[in-house]
Amino acid sequence: MFNYRSRFAWRRRVALWRMALRGDERDYTRGPIRRAVFLLSVPMVLEMALESVFAVTDIFFVSRLGSEAVTAVGLTEAVLTLVYAVAIGMSMAATAMIARRTGEQDKPGAQIATAQILWVGLITSSVVAFAGLAFPGEILALMGAEDSVIADGQGYTMIILGGSVTVMYLFLLNSIFRGAGDAAIAMRSLWLANAINIVLDPLLIFGLGPFPEMGVTGAAVATTIGRGTGVCYQLWHLFDGSSRLQMHWRRLNINMRVMLRLLRVSAGGVMQFVIATTAWVFLMRIVAPFGSDAVAGYTIAVRVIMFTILPAWGMGNAAATLVGQNLGAGQPERAAKSAWMAARYNVIFMVLVSFVFIVFAPNIMQVFTTEQTVIDYGVDCLRIVSYGYGFFAIGMIMVQAINGAGDTDTPTIINFFGYWVFQLPLAWWLAIPREMGPEGVFWGVMVAESLLAVMAVWVFRRGRWKLRQV
Repeated sequence: MFNYRSRFAWRRRVALWRMALRGDERDYTRGPIRRAVFLLSVPMVLEMALESVFAVTDIFFVSRLGSEAVTAVGLTEAVLTLVYAVAIGMSMAATAMIARRTGEQDKPGAQIATAQILWVGLITSSVVAFAGLAFPGEILALMGAEDSVIADGQGYTMIILGGSVTVMYLFLLNSIFRGAGDAAIAMRSLWLANAINIVLDPLLIFGLGPFPEMGVTGAAVATTIGRGTGVCYQLWHLFDGSSRLQMHWRRLNINMRVMLRLLRVSAGGVMQFVIATTAWVFLMRIVAPFGSDAVAGYTIAVRVIMFTILPAWGMGNAAATLVGQNLGAGQPERAAKSAWMAARYNVIFMVLVSFVFIVFAPNIMQVFTTEQTVIDYGVDCLRIVSYGYGFFAIGMIMVQAINGAGDTDTPTIINFFGYWVFQLPLAWWLAIPREMGPEGVFWGVMVAESLLAVMAVWVFRRGRWKLRQV
């Protein structure tokens, strides 16, 4: 009897994994909450894990070119995080609107919203592309790069920022699929994009076979081609009738009423991440005077941290979709329970990761570089930041759940106090007046992120997000 029950339970788990990976259509506003969280979170966690592979893959190969190449990537990525801020901020609004329309069974409304999302993304990324193509050297100089870094990194900066439409659409289209419950399509688009990037990176960086040796610029070309291919895959699924939205070309007209509503909800989301990412830019600026080794160590460590934060963020995306769809279906209490269950799973994951970072930080850094000073800075960053992972896990779920309800203003206020009022002054004070150097920045990040999580939990428990309309 025991063996029979064990086999049955094992088969049921396998069947659930298959359903999650295939993206079998389900109504996530009904049935067991644990099952809904699992079916949505598996593809979303895998999707964000694959997004983080972009960062780790590039830095793995670029680190073979030396600390100056890594510094060029790090400073460019610090600027690109502003693009991420807009893309992720808009994607929060997109997920909230599409999830709410899906919960209401309003497919035409979801299609109209999708069209406005595509238009806004195209216009925004065009502005960024112009700046990157016209002023790559000036951008690096503004970030405090040394002359040698500017010389080596201009091509990388030009291509990465010039191809920012691929970053923007990769996030926006995936947020549309997530809001509709099509998380498996979002996941597969990242599989394709990453596979191409992983293959092209060494070929273009080192000039293997018939490919030209492009150095750090080759990493930008590989990443942009990979992301661009992923975007093409997304658009094909969006318009071929196989997705749940079943988008039509005739729905691509601009609808100013819906677009203004999208921009209104997006404004909070964009500001939310502009606040967080400008804080990241200023943190990098605080670290930069301590030399290229400090910047390189910090850059590598942050890439590794993102490799674990993004999958956890995928769990937050699942919570956002569940909150949006359940509010659309008139079930606010089910929405809250879904968020708390996702938070429980996220804490388990993040605490396990923090243990790995604390114990194996030197081994992890040695995968990316052999320069001991760079390794030392990276080890300090990994260990110190991971001390707050338990708080981070809860905080990111609560923030994403509130965003999923369409309330992007409240997390913006939380970010403003957490990052600008507290984190930046603390990091500067510890690094410079207290003479802790880059280690002071790492402690500032950990303490501020933990405080932000406490604030997010308090706001979520108050429950005002349940009354938000989008």
